[in-house]
Amino acid sequence: MHELTPQLIHSLKHYSKATFVNDLIAGLIVAIIALPLSIALALASGVAPEQGLYTAIVAGFIVAALGGSKVQITGPTAAFATVVAGIVAKNGMEGLAVATVLAGLILILMGLLRMGSMIKFIPYTITIGFTAGIAVTIIIGQLKDFFGLTFSQAPVGTIQKLEEAALTFNTLSLPALGVGCLALAILIFWPLVFKKIPGSIVAVIVTAAVVKLLDLPVNTIGDLYTISSSLPHFTMPAFSYETVAAVLPDTFTIAVLAAIESLLSAVVADEMIGARHNSNMELVAQGAGNAASAFFGGIPATGAIARTAANIKSGGSSPISGMIHAVILLLVLVLLMPSAALIPMPCIAAILFQVAYNMSGWRTVIEVIKHSPLSDAAVLIVTFLLTVMFDLVVAIVVGLSLACLLFMKRMADVTEVKEWQYVEDSGDEQGRMKPVPPQVMVYELTGPIFFGAADKIPHIERNTGHKALVLRMRSVPAMDITAINSLHRLYDECKSKNIQMVFSHVNEQPMSVFQKSGMYDLVGAENFQPNIDAALERAATLAA
Repeated sequence: MHELTPQLIHSLKHYSKATFVNDLIAGLIVAIIALPLSIALALASGVAPEQGLYTAIVAGFIVAALGGSKVQITGPTAAFATVVAGIVAKNGMEGLAVATVLAGLILILMGLLRMGSMIKFIPYTITIGFTAGIAVTIIIGQLKDFFGLTFSQAPVGTIQKLEEAALTFNTLSLPALGVGCLALAILIFWPLVFKKIPGSIVAVIVTAAVVKLLDLPVNTIGDLYTISSSLPHFTMPAFSYETVAAVLPDTFTIAVLAAIESLLSAVVADEMIGARHNSNMELVAQGAGNAASAFFGGIPATGAIARTAANIKSGGSSPISGMIHAVILLLVLVLLMPSAALIPMPCIAAILFQVAYNMSGWRTVIEVIKHSPLSDAAVLIVTFLLTVMFDLVVAIVVGLSLACLLFMKRMADVTEVKEWQYVEDSGDEQGRMKPVPPQVMVYELTGPIFFGAADKIPHIERNTGHKALVLRMRSVPAMDITAINSLHRLYDECKSKNIQMVFSHVNEQPMSVFQKSGMYDLVGAENFQPNIDAALERAATLAA
């Protein structure tokens, strides 16, 4: 599956009426699940409720049609909520649209450049760290609506929202809290009794009816937003140098996060259905879906793990189910969207609480901290804290930098440069050591030799009486130019003391570095031997 061919084309080759019926049922169920989530996530992102549906409709349909996964469902997700809210607060809807289109282009380019395997370069600790951090930011962001608080200002940052909630907690509204708790109870206990009807739909209907019938003083979506049931229409974002420069960091955040979330979701789906997705095609599709979402008034989208899992469990087996889910949401937008005005805000907050809890993976976080090396736990905790206290960009940059530094330290720690213990010194002629010719010394190099370990290359600071130095490199998988520079320094030291250097068993990557740097020619091809026996023989000749 290396070619860029949508999974839809492969699936249609063996499509049947029975498969369509299963996809139709799955698409309907997923649309019912996606309806309240799309509205809730739009509100959490600081945009109008219908924009969540625009995203699920446009991006959901395009990614399903062009994607590399059989069952991936795409739409607005909790991972983007705080990112989008921050962009809207700083640069407005125009800035968000420009950032999303540019992120879409980056995703398409990543797919065309075959970068679908990039997910393996994101450490697990960073992924679960920022995911847990996003969950906490979502919970903090919904405290106002869940408790019916009256803020004296409109804070943007997560810590500022928490501080404002604490300062205004005396404005708590008992009716709002009661409605929020009712919604939360339905979300928790309804699935234990009725598994086929999503608890979020039941919570929305019940709480809306309670607030309306009892005339409770609780804010609804209609009280705070003007809801439109019009179809999404094409709008060209106002691209300008100033806007692009302002949103460029957010553009890369959207692109990287969309790639990570979508490919993670696709991997989870593969495990559930025993298939394999085309990661490069998935990136191209996610890019096209995000760009189209922005052109039609939507927000960033990505593969949604929970909705994808629901699609699989409901019988969806081809991209058709994802396309049907988008079409059903389009019908809901046109026919039923005005009814969304009745949904109480505490119910929306409760739905987002559940989403945040499910995505937090707190059990995994605890397990990783308990059973991982201290350095891995530190990366997780730092990423989590930075996500909550600052933003996702800072968290990922610092987390990746810290993870890379720790990785380099580990690689440097396992790198060793040791002189052989010679038979004549130990007196152990039965041991595994090879006899070394007189006036020859041998050093064994083990592990990658790079800038973090180049200082382990020995010095020849005095006349030792030896005439040849053998460097055995069979256990060196890779090296860089810093290592070459250290070896060049060693070569100069040996030359000044009339010691000849011989290399034994240089692997492919180190050999290419030797050749490109010119040191291969400097030392001489005859002094690069394929194994230790040949190297010792060459050294004996030079020392004679």
